[in-house]
Amino acid sequence: MLTVILICFLASLLLTPVVRRIVLKFDITDKPDKRRINVVPIPSLGGVAIFIAFLIGMFLLPIDRTLLWPLVIGASVIAMTGILDDIFELKARYKLIGQLLAAGIIVFWGGINITFINLPFGGEVYFGYLSIPLTILWIVAITNAINLIDGLDGLAAGVSTIALLTIMGMAFVMGDPLVIMITAVLAASTLGFLPYNFYPAKIFMGDTGALFLGYIIAILSLMGFKNVTFISLIVPVLILGVPIFDTILAIIRRIVHRTPIAMADKSHLHHSLMKLGFTHRQTVILIYAISALFSLFALIFTMSTFWGSFLLILVLLVIVEFFVEVLGLVSQNYRPMMRLLRIERIEREEEQE
Repeated sequence: MLTVILICFLASLLLTPVVRRIVLKFDITDKPDKRRINVVPIPSLGGVAIFIAFLIGMFLLPIDRTLLWPLVIGASVIAMTGILDDIFELKARYKLIGQLLAAGIIVFWGGINITFINLPFGGEVYFGYLSIPLTILWIVAITNAINLIDGLDGLAAGVSTIALLTIMGMAFVMGDPLVIMITAVLAASTLGFLPYNFYPAKIFMGDTGALFLGYIIAILSLMGFKNVTFISLIVPVLILGVPIFDTILAIIRRIVHRTPIAMADKSHLHHSLMKLGFTHRQTVILIYAISALFSLFALIFTMSTFWGSFLLILVLLVIVEFFVEVLGLVSQNYRPMMRLLRIERIEREEEQE
């Protein structure tokens, strides 16, 4: 197992500069525009190196072929969707078709789906016919969530690695060797790419890497936490807290401002932190820390009682709301909690007078 992990890491580490030279030759670069942070053209398609290293690892692992082939084919479809988007800038609907096709492969062929949850005080709730669409929705949502945070050098790769290591730790506790092996291979492949992608980036992973990482992470979270209690179902949401909350807030923000859901903007978490004065490197490291904090919450969550878990979620939501208002992640005028605190402070001052 350790040998396979090392091979994946070295494959990604050695393949990335090769991919960089190829894409530079064909001028496949992210050119500066109003949506991007980079001020000079940066080679894209770095996700190809991660994808190839992952494939090498998958074929070296002792995995049942009934899961291997659906996973490999689905990953190939999502990677090809990313490659086409990085080269030709596909319209959103065509990217969605690729994502739905990849999700459908792993659900229908691979048999990965959520069939029921066990609600506290409510017993088992079976999804029935909704099982397949809900599973596909989860895979597509997480795939796009990772893609949306890929806005700074090393951000998506680092956040994904933190999420993968947390999933691997959870899988170790739960005794799931299959999830441990796949997660370790993907984490090693991503870490091999990260030295070239961390600020200042020599190459971007592009949609190829971001969509691929999101797709596999979504599947791993289902494999590790499916068919369990409602409490356990929240665990992958916490592990992927940064990309999930950033995506939800982006949707809310665009609804509030009456702009198309698929339209990119520069009000994501990383943009807002940089507007506060943090440097590029500081912003990335800070978001790494936030991701690690979410992962810590997930670990504590699994060891808590029901009411302890409920209190933990409540505290987390208050913290998230505070950051949303301070950073203006919905809008600069959305500050209900801060207004409430300000009113209470003014009332206390008036009483003291």
